[in-house]
This record gives sequence, structure tokens and C-alpha cells, in this order.
Amino acid sequence: MPMTPDARVDLDRFWSTIEASADIGKGRPGGLSRLTLGDDDRDMRDLFCTWCRDAGLRVEVDAAGNIFGQRDGTDNDLPPILIGSHLDTQINGGRFDGIAGVLAGLEVLRCLNDLGHVTRRPVVVVDWTNEEGARFSPPMVASGCFVGKYDIDWVHDLIADDGAGFGDELERIGYKGTRPCKAGEIDAYFELHIEQGPILHAEGRAVGIVTGGYPVRGMRASFQGQTSHTGPTPMDLRRNALAAGARWLTAIDDLGWDFAVHDGKATAARLTAWPNKPGILSESAEAICDVRHPDPVTTRVMAERMRRAVFESAARCGCDAVIEDEWEWGGDIFDHTLIESLRTQAIRMGYNWRDIDSQAGHDAYFLATHCPTAMIFAPCKNGITHNNEESCDPSDFVAGLNILLHAVVARADR
Repeated sequence: MPMTPDARVDLDRFWSTIEASADIGKGRPGGLSRLTLGDDDRDMRDLFCTWCRDAGLRVEVDAAGNIFGQRDGTDNDLPPILIGSHLDTQINGGRFDGIAGVLAGLEVLRCLNDLGHVTRRPVVVVDWTNEEGARFSPPMVASGCFVGKYDIDWVHDLIADDGAGFGDELERIGYKGTRPCKAGEIDAYFELHIEQGPILHAEGRAVGIVTGGYPVRGMRASFQGQTSHTGPTPMDLRRNALAAGARWLTAIDDLGWDFAVHDGKATAARLTAWPNKPGILSESAEAICDVRHPDPVTTRVMAERMRRAVFESAARCGCDAVIEDEWEWGGDIFDHTLIESLRTQAIRMGYNWRDIDSQAGHDAYFLATHCPTAMIFAPCKNGITHNNEESCDPSDFVAGLNILLHAVVARADR
């Protein structure tokens, strides 16, 4: 049965899945702390798989724990449409970041069931493992593996701060799947996400059409010093790796302020050290920082200053430094044809929309290296996110859900 132009999702049903998710892995009041591959993540995965099977979807899990729920089309030999995001959260996370995108994909497929519409191409809802990177670093690791950025054995060997192994935890919770973590041919990928910024809410917009991402450069550096007593060791003989890492982090924070007038940002994200105890200087430290700016050339300038600061900070403390890992994403990465299709649906349905850049990392960034990709932003109150006070109303998702529904069907019926 053809889908009519006035077809709309069931907002109440979508919101019921948001509320059910909010009961699994509760954190601070109103928020979630559902870390990747923990027991709460397992329970949420189990519920999601149940919902998928109840909707008649064929559920598969790959070797990185990514979950795929496929609704068959009339020609399953054609490359599929994927809709996805993630169900894991930050340690002090909210109820919507990532979660809304996965459950939006599920709602689109449930809506197609209600309408009796079978698309030409198969459509698949996806939960990507470890988007947040809150337990296993780096973030977005499983979608990266899916498109060939990371090797699956390397992913399985990742170790969390609590000593758990990625592959071991997949096995423990029953989500180390047999499907290879390999993309194959994909016709298009769509991701709905909350904005994670204040622009849509401040302007009273119903939806944002994402045109690109702020160029981002990130770095993980290690610092090597020497343990010694904090009392008798003279300052000129100290090799305090903790101080070297801390100097790097403060230098990066200063860097952000240098470029803040044009919306540049630099983040001192993490510092660990050993032994990190009173009375003894730390022998080793590791830190993570990143920079971002709307202009890619400026981002490269900031990244070079970030790189130099690693070795300047180490030298100031008599330590050695190594840049262990680097990454970058963002820019003009999303498919212009898909972006225009989203705009077309927004205009046709009369929603108050605007083009917008993404300032955060998303699984869509990796998918965009493999297939045509587009993102939709829903507004969130005051842009608060990665925080238990992250807040949205059902009405904040009306435009994004319905644009997603019609854009996916238009693409899938080609």
C-alpha cells in the first residue's frame, strides 16, 4: 500500500519507548548512567531486541556488538537504508542523547507496519556499540570498525578503566555476535539526534537539517617521568609526569580561549596518572585533548599548537612525551542530495527548520565515509547534554520524526 503524504508517526508510542529506556541504568535524578557493555546496557539491548522482533524485524548482532533490526523490502538484493544511533550513555548522561535516534528508527519501521507499506529496499534500524567512549576509548569505536577504520581484534582488545576487556564483556552480556563487523554496500544512512547545543531552542525552531560538522582534531598523549619523594627531591631534579600532563591540559584550555571569539573550542578532557598518590611523584601520565573550529584551516592551526604543547609541557617538567593516538572528523561530510531531501520534507510539512552544523561527534561521521549520510537535529532545552538535566518534550521530536519517516521512505522506494 503506498504511503500517503499526510502519514505521521505515532508520537505517543515513540515517547513510551523513551520512558521505558529511562528506567534502565538510572543515574543522577532524571538522568542515565548506562555505560557500554555493562549489565544495564545488556538489559536495554534485550528490550530493544524484543521490540524489534515484536515489530517483525530480523535481528542480527555483529562481532562488535552492533545490533541490526531489518524490515525486508520487496527487493532485498538492493542495498539497504540504515537508521541508527546509540543506546549507551555517558556516566552522567541524559535520557535522549543517542537513544532518541535508535528509537526514532524503530518508530519509523513500526509506522510502516501500521500503514502496510513495504518499501522497495530493506530498511534497518541500528544500535551502534560504544558511541560515547565513556567506558572504552575511543568513542564511536564500533561504527568505526564497521566501516573499516578499526580492526575487530583491536576493538576486542580494548581495556576499560575498570580492567574489563571489550571482547570479554561482549561475551559476558551475550552480545558478541557472529555477523562480521563489516559494512558491505549501503544505499544511505540517516541519524536523528538531539542538537546538543542551544541554537534550535533559542530560535524556537522545530528541527535542524545538519549540513556538516565542525572539523575536529583530537589527541591522546603519554608522559613518562620518574617516581621520587615529594619532600627531599629538588625541583630541578623532578620528573613529574602528572605535572606534565596537567600543563598540557591547561595549555589546551588556554588555546580554546584564544579562538573562542570565533566559536573555536579546545577541550582538556581527561588525565590519568600512576601512582597518583601523596608523597610520591608520578612516573607516568596519559591525557586526552581535542580542538574544533567551524573553519577547517583554523582547526589545523589549533591542532598544530596542541601538538607543540605536548612536548613543551613535557620538557618543562623534565619528562618524555609520545603522541599515542590522533583522530579527526567533521567538515563537509554529509550527502548534499540527502540534505536537500530533508529540506524538501520540512518545507512540504510546514515545519520551522534551519540548516545547522554539528559540533559533536556522531556515528554518522564514520558512516559518511562509506555511504551517503544525513542527520536531523531535534531541539533540546538550553542545549544541556551529557548531563542528567538534559531535557526534551515529546513535541520537540514531532518534526524530526516525520521528516525522517518521509525522507527514508522516499529514498527506500527508489
